[in-house]
Amino acid sequence: MGLLSEGSPLSWEETKALADHVREHGVNQFINLYHRLKDRQGDILKWGDEVEYIIVKFDDEEKVARVALRAQDLLAQLNEKELADPNGVKSLWRPEYGAYMIEGTPGKPFGGLMAHFNLVEANMRYRREEVTELLGKDECVMSITNFPRLGAPNFTYPLAQPRPEDPLSSARSLYFPDEAIFPGHPRFKTLTRNIRKRRGEKVSIKLKVFKDAKTKLPVEGAPPGEPDVVLLDAMGFGMGCCCLQLTFQACNITEARRLYDQLAPLCPIMLALTAASPIYRGYLTESDCRWNVISSSVDCRTEEERGLAPLDKQKFRIAKSRYDSIDSYLSPEGAKYNDVPLTYDESVYQRLVEGGIDHLLAQHVAHLFIRDTVSLFSEKVHQNDNEDTDHFENIQSTNWQTMRFKPPPPNSSIGWRVEFRPCEAQISDFENAAIVCFVVLLTRVILSYQLNFLTPISKVDENMQTAQKRDACRKEKFWFRKSSKTTEQRAAKAQAQAQAQTNGKATLNGEGVAENGNGLANGNGIENGDHEEKQQPPLTNGSAKMNGHGNTNGTSNGATNGSSNGSFNGADSDHTDTDDEENELFQLLSINEIFNGKPNVFPGLVPLIRSYLQSMEVDTDTHCTIEQYLRFIEKRAAGELITTATWMREQVLSHPDYKQDSVVSEGINYDLLKRIQGIQEGKQVEPALLGQGYHSKTKTKDFIPPALQKQLAKNGCCEDK
Repeated sequence: MGLLSEGSPLSWEETKALADHVREHGVNQFINLYHRLKDRQGDILKWGDEVEYIIVKFDDEEKVARVALRAQDLLAQLNEKELADPNGVKSLWRPEYGAYMIEGTPGKPFGGLMAHFNLVEANMRYRREEVTELLGKDECVMSITNFPRLGAPNFTYPLAQPRPEDPLSSARSLYFPDEAIFPGHPRFKTLTRNIRKRRGEKVSIKLKVFKDAKTKLPVEGAPPGEPDVVLLDAMGFGMGCCCLQLTFQACNITEARRLYDQLAPLCPIMLALTAASPIYRGYLTESDCRWNVISSSVDCRTEEERGLAPLDKQKFRIAKSRYDSIDSYLSPEGAKYNDVPLTYDESVYQRLVEGGIDHLLAQHVAHLFIRDTVSLFSEKVHQNDNEDTDHFENIQSTNWQTMRFKPPPPNSSIGWRVEFRPCEAQISDFENAAIVCFVVLLTRVILSYQLNFLTPISKVDENMQTAQKRDACRKEKFWFRKSSKTTEQRAAKAQAQAQAQTNGKATLNGEGVAENGNGLANGNGIENGDHEEKQQPPLTNGSAKMNGHGNTNGTSNGATNGSSNGSFNGADSDHTDTDDEENELFQLLSINEIFNGKPNVFPGLVPLIRSYLQSMEVDTDTHCTIEQYLRFIEKRAAGELITTATWMREQVLSHPDYKQDSVVSEGINYDLLKRIQGIQEGKQVEPALLGQGYHSKTKTKDFIPPALQKQLAKNGCCEDK
């Protein structure tokens, strides 16, 4: 959810009066932070996931399921372990927007060893079990994106009613009571109130209802003249959704900016693949994803800023909500694809440039700073700009975009990071782990093979809307960058090199790669100046590291043309545009074609990862687990397995109580959630969702086996997990 400052929240009037103060000092703080840390080098790959959960209470007699407003109580118990042993816990727990939500992360970040991929699912299981131990027999912790009847009558336990006419209510919603907002930190209700007050009215979230044979129009609560709209009117409808997020540490700021850019075009692709939320306020809708719901739920733009009234009191027309897809690339190679005019504060931009910030980063920060602060605490108003960063983070953390570029915190061992934010939460730990490991592997392939996925921002925006359509994963097409002639020639040459080799496998720590040409992962030898020509002892059973860091300077341990190969069947690995016409670079591809490949157009994300893995030493158990994840991804992308959203639709449409009226009744909701509970506990087999037993076949472990740890230590590859 972002920055959780402690203190006493100011009123909206007080906060508004300090907007320029926060902006001015936030910019100064960023400039100071940048100059302290811009030359920071050599941080190793660390990464971690965040899974958000909903607590559900079942009434088995009445056949009713409600959200349980127990987050504050549960967090108090879950945090006891962290307070007692901050460095020894296996999980960390934090509040989220809903009083029925909690967020869990690994106790420590994972690192650059292949063996770490085998820890993810086990850690997710541990988190789920840890919460389950604190729940009653009639309660369940679920990693579902949206509670289907959120905002329908009596959806909370204990029961709470909305108070739309109460001036003391934060949301003043017709459907979402304040009691459903997490009460343990003032940030959440403060944001709710201030976003509504800044906007000048309640937020307005409009979803088209799924029209079935007997759907009643107008939908209950539909706005005048829009009979087929399911209206949601509170921040809780968006921020009360759950998601799956990842954060990666880069070796330096250059690599962080490159990863930010290269992953941005993949955000809508992953959103479509993970679609999991087709039901809102008890209605089937035409949308499969949460993204636009959250975007509208925190849209604090006034009528002037939305273009509905002439500019008078406001400075800018602003095209998007503060929760949306990114608006500009940060790396020099991405600059020419910034094809959408960027709104930014010219005075902030000039201050940043004068402060030594380059154009691309300056316009990015100046764009973030067109937003006002919407939550401020009295204790945080006056700060030391040379040491503090709270004013910068105040604005940064309330720009919720598909990617987030994260500077190192002050006085910390943490480096430059990027956060990948589009994915929807999946039902099972297997699915969530598969998505996480897939994206992390993709970052290593991007850096190792010097891939280029850059796509014009306008096309990424279009893809974001396409991704949310009903069954987009199987039915829609997305703008995606195709292969180029140059890279095909380079790939063919590198492939010939690879085939001529007698030693097939490259290790992941940058040693021996110059001979291989089939997959560079770390490049630490280049970066640390210790590239050795002598034969290195082989690293076995998962001792490979995969930082991918040496490539940002355009070299790659002797690999041809500054990139390692990863090609197969003559397909390209580098994906550049040196000899193609701009208008020929992008094609509309299906999710299947993007993930599994299209001949002479794009090799496919899954085959690229498999090619990369062929150059790695991976222990047997980790290899088995990763392969199960890749099979799951490729089958879902191919449509052999369906998305969570499609599965949920089918469960509703085939339910004996469903009346072909688009309504998800309490009984249907109860049965749906009971079925989900069975899936996540491994008691319910759903071949259409997971395949035959796929979720039980990985060899995930909650530790790196002692024999493997011994081998890692022997080879100097040991890392804290």
